[in-house]
Amino acid sequence: MEDRCRTCLFLSAFMFFFFFFFLCTKTFLCFAADTMSSGQSLSLNQTLISKSENFELGYFQPSNSTNYYVGIWFKKVSVQPRTVVWIGNRNIPVIDPSTSELKLLEDGNLVLFNQSKVVIWSTNSASSAMNSSEVVLGDDGNLVLRNRIRPSDVFWQSFDHPTDTWLPGAKLRYDNRTKKSQILASWKSPNDPTEGLFSLDIDPSGDQHFLLWNRTLRYWSSGRWNGQIFSGIPEMRSDHFFNFSYVKNENETYFTYSLYNTSIICREVLELSGQLHLYIWDEDKQKWFLFWSVPRQQCEVYAFCGANGVCNQNGLPFCTCMDGFEPRSQKEWKLSDYSSGGCVRKTSLHCGDRHTFSLMSKVKLPANPQRLTAASADDCKLTCLSNCSCIAYAYTSICSVWDGDLLNLQQLSDDEDAGEDLYLRLATSDIRKSGGKDKETHTGGIMGGVAGIAALLCIALFLWRWRMRLSIGKSNTVEGSLFAFAYKDLQNATKNFSEKLGCGGFGSVFKGTLPDSTAIAVKKLESLGQGEKQFRTEVSTIGTIQHVNLVRLRGFCSEGDSRLLVYDYMPNGSLDYHMFGQHDSAMMNWKTRYQIALGIARGLSYLHEKCRDCIIHCDIKPENILLDANFSPKVADFGLAKLIGRDFSRVLTTMRGTRGYLAPEWISGVAITAKADVYSYGMVLFEIVSGRRNSEHSEDGKFFPTWAAHKIIEDENVLALLDCRLQGDTNAEELTRACRVACWCIQDEESHRPSMGQVVQILEGVVEVNLPPIPRAIQVLVEIEENIHFFSEETANPNSQV
Repeated sequence: MEDRCRTCLFLSAFMFFFFFFFLCTKTFLCFAADTMSSGQSLSLNQTLISKSENFELGYFQPSNSTNYYVGIWFKKVSVQPRTVVWIGNRNIPVIDPSTSELKLLEDGNLVLFNQSKVVIWSTNSASSAMNSSEVVLGDDGNLVLRNRIRPSDVFWQSFDHPTDTWLPGAKLRYDNRTKKSQILASWKSPNDPTEGLFSLDIDPSGDQHFLLWNRTLRYWSSGRWNGQIFSGIPEMRSDHFFNFSYVKNENETYFTYSLYNTSIICREVLELSGQLHLYIWDEDKQKWFLFWSVPRQQCEVYAFCGANGVCNQNGLPFCTCMDGFEPRSQKEWKLSDYSSGGCVRKTSLHCGDRHTFSLMSKVKLPANPQRLTAASADDCKLTCLSNCSCIAYAYTSICSVWDGDLLNLQQLSDDEDAGEDLYLRLATSDIRKSGGKDKETHTGGIMGGVAGIAALLCIALFLWRWRMRLSIGKSNTVEGSLFAFAYKDLQNATKNFSEKLGCGGFGSVFKGTLPDSTAIAVKKLESLGQGEKQFRTEVSTIGTIQHVNLVRLRGFCSEGDSRLLVYDYMPNGSLDYHMFGQHDSAMMNWKTRYQIALGIARGLSYLHEKCRDCIIHCDIKPENILLDANFSPKVADFGLAKLIGRDFSRVLTTMRGTRGYLAPEWISGVAITAKADVYSYGMVLFEIVSGRRNSEHSEDGKFFPTWAAHKIIEDENVLALLDCRLQGDTNAEELTRACRVACWCIQDEESHRPSMGQVVQILEGVVEVNLPPIPRAIQVLVEIEENIHFFSEETANPNSQV
């Protein structure tokens, strides 16, 4: 009996260890604490922990959020919420972590699947170590994807893809070969790690780094590197805690830092306040100690309080709304997310209504003023009153007026010497509601003095014209690097507009050279029925929009009836020249084409999703895609839709070279959204793949995109779509991805088309793309466009309605 019991106990123990071993092979909890091998995965409540337990990788949930993210946080820092230093899927959250999975695939990529088993994040590395890759979380906080057999072969690392935190040993880096930089981007709000408005970038042309608002406007610079510290940050005492380094060679330019005492825990983070903070962990007090902060004053952060918000450095909270305004989102305001929504009017202004000017004393005036000639403060006020779009004015020996949202307005304290008076235009009812008195009112006497106002305006106009004559031959800076050129200067620069680069529906383009030998392209706009003030206002807005895949606007000219735009000159011309021109296109190999397609998508995504107001291009076609010296694509004419307006009949009857790119909604006359650009992009992408115009028919007489869609969906023979000049030299995965996304972009229903942001993620390989349905309306659309084009050629009335 005892022997039988011993046997039972032995078998029980054996079965227990067998099942324990079986479970260990199926769960991550029994893997090496800091390592994942090929085929292994990580799910909710499972983590990687670095060897010395400095850092931990796993799923986390921000405070007051229902979303989950995969991230890295300090293991030894016990403060709550966790101090997260890196996030993989910051822009695409996981909704149900119990059914998601972080897995190291056999092809060597670390990917994150959502609850639908769709890849929402991937390392997207070109690993050649099939089945021999591993992921290791280092004690420095760096997540490394490498060759298990040869650990020195690193395929991907989190230090190359920072989020909002810069850790010791990591590089803030600019790649001199790819011309790309690694940036830090703030969180959008305390419970949303999506990229916010503020970013930290390195200056590729110099030894400094700077903070940006909305990826375009610099509001702080570190100053030059002097060998030990940045001149603008004297707090960086290199002989105390930190050792900072600056390296520049032909491959890269980067800054990095280390600690003399490696037991100290520290981090440098770009806060959602727009300030860069350097923290040191105080183990005794169990809290983060702020070592230094830049900019030093919160109100030095550009537009921290958002549109129509007022920043007051001497008050808490820092941000308030101007008189007559209220937060756009009380929820965001309570989370201290002021910059995203800002403030909006309580009462809308209507032209012809009774308005009031409210005085704001001792303020730093808002950004982007329009400078006008006025003899006195009263003249300046009358100039503002005569323009319904003017919402504020200030007079400080010159007249400054604003229309649209006010940005970067600061309230200064009474003991400060600086400060100006700003007069804000309000509805009279807003003054009455607040119980205050009109500080300056629009009275009936003004209406009775129309003749006097007209006389003053005539004088102001005369003085302005006199001043313009004196300024001929000079160029004035407007909006930072944007210049107001004199017509005579551009006439000289272009040799009287003698070298024509091309022409389009909005005008002709001429090559020119500035006195400093800078090559420019000057576009003469035709039939632009805008006043000078409106033109200047909209050009100034467009001039602030900068992106690596958008043509840079250098300046403009507005004299009399002349309206000209001055751009950087693109030495490689337009995409259509290289795709369809009669010349050697050896440079346009598949790799170049794919990077061009991706660059165009990034530029459009910026216009649609990253600008303060969504900008719809309305005329995406190869002629409007320019190529720089490195064949990097630049979307051109992106501001003309804003300048010209979106009149459907004009676009259909007068724009040339657009047939084959217009979305169905243009024909039906419904309101146009950004998805119209998505459709046009899809048509351009087909041309990039095939190397021929979509208007050309296939061998069996079908319209090419229709034939291509059938090829993609029915037999997936995408190689048949490839430009024959490439002789099959392509990346099959990229080709399939491009063809599928092109077909998705040209879907009949705009709701079925992806956004340009999603297109970027698909082309980057971050998001998988399924087979699309066949668009049914393409052939019908082509027939309609051909009829409209024929009608526009035949009609004698340029204003005819289609």
